[in-house]
Amino acid sequence: MKGNRLVLLLGLACLIVALATGRDLFYNLTYLIAAIIVLSYLWTWTSINWVHLSRHMWAKKAEVGKTTEERFVAHNTGFLPKLWLEVRDHSDLPGHQASQVINSFGARRERGWTVRTLCRQRGRFTLGPITLTTGDPFGLFKMQRELPQTSTIVVYPAIVELVAFATPSGQLPGGDALRRRTHYVTTNVCGVRDYAPGDSFNRIHWPSTARKERLIVKEFELDPMADVWLFLDMAKSVQAHLKWEPVLERREPALLWTKRPRLELAPTTEEYGVTIAASLAKHFIVRDRAVGLVAYAQQREVTPADRGERQLSKILETLSVIKAVGRLPLAQVMAAEGMHLGRGTTVIVITSSTDKDWAIASRHLEQRGLRVIAVLIAPESFGGEEGAEAVVAELAAGGTATYLVRKGDDLAAALSRRAWGIIERPRYILRR
Repeated sequence: MKGNRLVLLLGLACLIVALATGRDLFYNLTYLIAAIIVLSYLWTWTSINWVHLSRHMWAKKAEVGKTTEERFVAHNTGFLPKLWLEVRDHSDLPGHQASQVINSFGARRERGWTVRTLCRQRGRFTLGPITLTTGDPFGLFKMQRELPQTSTIVVYPAIVELVAFATPSGQLPGGDALRRRTHYVTTNVCGVRDYAPGDSFNRIHWPSTARKERLIVKEFELDPMADVWLFLDMAKSVQAHLKWEPVLERREPALLWTKRPRLELAPTTEEYGVTIAASLAKHFIVRDRAVGLVAYAQQREVTPADRGERQLSKILETLSVIKAVGRLPLAQVMAAEGMHLGRGTTVIVITSSTDKDWAIASRHLEQRGLRVIAVLIAPESFGGEEGAEAVVAELAAGGTATYLVRKGDDLAAALSRRAWGIIERPRYILRR
C-alpha cells in the first residue's frame, strides 16, 4: 500500500536526520511514527480477529420468480471499536447481493441486515464463502480473513397454477386394479383391517366399526390407469433461444417491496419446457395422480411414477439442475421408455422438435393403449428456423390432442382448459 510506504519512508528519513543532526525534534517524530505504525497494526489485527459473523437462510429451497431471504448478523466481540468492516460474499446465486460495509462498529455491538433476492435462474447454487476486510483509522494497514463455510440452495423452476389440463376424450379413466397395497386413498378398496396408530380418520369404515365395536379402516390398491408420465425432450439439437437481458434488480430496499415482481422466463425452449413440466407435475400431483418423469439430458433421468409431495420434490429437484445437452432424439426415447408403460397410462410429451418421427412414435404408443398429449413449444417464436405446422398436422392426423405454446404466452392460459375451451374431439388441435 502506498500509505504504508510513505509513512515508512517518512519515519526512516526522520531517523536518518535525527542521527545526523542529533536534534530532539526528529527523534520525537521518529518515535511518533513508529508508535503509529505499531498501534495501527495492532488495531487492524484486533479488528479482524475479534469479530463473529453468522448467516441464516430461511429456506434452502426457492423457486424461479419468487424471492428468498437471508439474514446476516455481525458481532464485534472485541474491546475496541472497528472503524469499518467490509463483508464480501462470494455466493454464485445470480443477483444475490449480500456484501455489506459496516461503519463505526462499536465494541460488544451487533449489526444485522437482511438480503432479499429475486430468483431468476433455476439450479443448485452455493452460498459463501465470505471474506472479511478491515483496517486501522490511519489507513496504513488492511487485513483480510476468509470464512470458508458454505451452504447450498436449490432453486426450483417456475411453476404456474393451471386451472385444468386436457385429457384425450373418447377414453374412460380408470382401469383394472393393481394388486399392490398403498397408504394413499384411492378409488380401489381391497379390504379392511383394524385401526393402527397413525391411520387417518378418513380411512375409517364406519359400518364395520359399528358392527365390530372397534375402529376398522379401509385398505386401498393402486390404479395404474391414473399414472401420468412426462416426457421432456432435452435433446440439444432441437432447442432454440433468443438473446435475453434480465431486468436489473430492484434498487429499493427489500422491506419496501409491496408486490412480487412479474415472472419473466428466459426466451429459450429449454426453460419453457422445464417450466411446463414442473407446472404439469404439480397440477396432477395435487389431484392425487401418480406422476413420473423421463428426460435424457446429461444422463438418463427417470423418476418412477408416484404420488404425494415427496414425489413432487423429487421431480423438481431433477428439473432444477437438468440441462438440454442430450443427444438421443425424442422418437427413440419414446420407443425405449414407452415399452415399459402399461395400458391406459397418460403420456404427456413436451418438446420443441419439428421432426415428424416423434409424432409417429406417439401414434404407436396410442395403438398400444396409451393416451398421448403433446405440448409443442413453437421453435420459430424462439428464433428457430423451422415452424411447427408440419408436426402439428401430423399429430392432428393421428388424433393426438396438442397444445401449442409460443414465446411470451401466458402458460397458465395456454395450458388451461377453461381459458382455451377444450375441444371434445381428439382430432382438433388446441392452439392460439
